[in-house]
Amino acid sequence: QVQFVESGGGLVQPGGSLRLSCAASGFTLDYNTIGWFRQAPGKEREGVSCIGSSGGRIYADSVKGRFTISRDNAKNTVYLQMNSLKPEDTAVYYCATSICSQYEIRRLNYWGQGTQVTVSS
Repeated sequence: QVQFVESGGGLVQPGGSLRLSCAASGFTLDYNTIGWFRQAPGKEREGVSCIGSSGGRIYADSVKGRFTISRDNAKNTVYLQMNSLKPEDTAVYYCATSICSQYEIRRLNYWGQGTQVTVSS
């Protein structure tokens, strides 16, 4: 069974950093495009970032310059390094198989349960 497990969330002050991990099981990430998404109460799901099988990276305008997506195929894991966090970054973050372009980060069939990120003083 395909499964994603997100981890690394927590409570952080504005300006702080977190590193999220997305560990996959049931398949390998090598040839998959993986996106990070977030959803806050009362808001639509937002595509945050995406990394392609060839290593290409896409970021939402709201996180450019602050977040960095990476992958370690040997560990079957995708990461999201989040720096300079803002209260508006507060959301549940999850990863998913995706199709990505400069205009859209689209979720496909598989995703995890998410990890809570709270940015507050």
